Amino acid sequence: MDGGEVSRPMPIVYAVRVDKIGRRARLIRALRALLAIIIACIFLIPVFWMGTTAFKSRADVVSVPPKLFFKPTLEGFVNLLTERSVLTQSLLEAARRRTDLKWYERIALNQGQEIIGLSEYAHRLRNSLIIATGSTVAAVLLGLLSGYAFSRFNIPGKADLLFFILSTRMLPAVVVTIPIFLMYRALGLHDTHLGLILLYTVFNLSLSVWLLKGFIDEIPREYEEAALVDGYTRFQAFVKVVLPQALTGIATTTVFCLIFAWNEYAFALMLTTEKARTAPPSIPAVLGRGGIEWAAIAAGSLGFLIPVMIVTFALRRYLLRGVTFGAIRQ
Repeated sequence: MDGGEVSRPMPIVYAVRVDKIGRRARLIRALRALLAIIIACIFLIPVFWMGTTAFKSRADVVSVPPKLFFKPTLEGFVNLLTERSVLTQSLLEAARRRTDLKWYERIALNQGQEIIGLSEYAHRLRNSLIIATGSTVAAVLLGLLSGYAFSRFNIPGKADLLFFILSTRMLPAVVVTIPIFLMYRALGLHDTHLGLILLYTVFNLSLSVWLLKGFIDEIPREYEEAALVDGYTRFQAFVKVVLPQALTGIATTTVFCLIFAWNEYAFALMLTTEKARTAPPSIPAVLGRGGIEWAAIAAGSLGFLIPVMIVTFALRRYLLRGVTFGAIRQ
């Protein structure tokens, strides 16, 4: 064109170089993805083995070498959820002639046993749900208010207070088990839901305060100042401005606190007996006739794993953003 610049085609050497760089980047991404899949598979081997063991018969569980291919059975779940008694040969033959037996009764009968009632597993799992939920809600709520105060207000000795709160996390739980046991016996909190909820809340509070303070620090103060100028009170600004933007941090903190309260073993073993005992110290104590019921233990562990998986999966959208400490950029 007259007076205009003539567009020149991209040099072939440059185009080839760009193409090589693009292919190299795609190859690196593919290798990283493959490496991540391999690492995930390695870490999931125990979970896979637990899941398969839960559906094995007693003979398949103790077989040498271990069996990867087997006939699935619900024997482990029946043994986990029921109490059974051993039948004599005459009673066993009479029971086998009955036609009104349910499927789980026949599974027990195949082991030479009779179901006489339900086990305590469902009760222990319910205790875990009550205690873990109560302590997680309390820890997140108190941590949210404390984190907001430390983030937004000039508190005298704030650094020392934050370090003191963090130092409570440094103490191994087993060190204070006996003093807490004696204190709980004196206060009537031994073997109670409230006792474990208070204890787990205290141990989770340091993690909750520090995590939520970090998330709230990244929420610009200007948002709250604009709300205050518009006539909102400090509490209204907190609820309507800060809280919705802190959902990422709240979800992340909830998962971490829930996992600690859900998996805690030492306190649940030492501070409870029957009424408030949770699932973690109960599952390893599953005993069978003549030995340990590994299939029942695996079934109990699988059932214990499912609630945490559901909560984590439900909050996955917030967790993906929360691991980067998130969220809001000024």
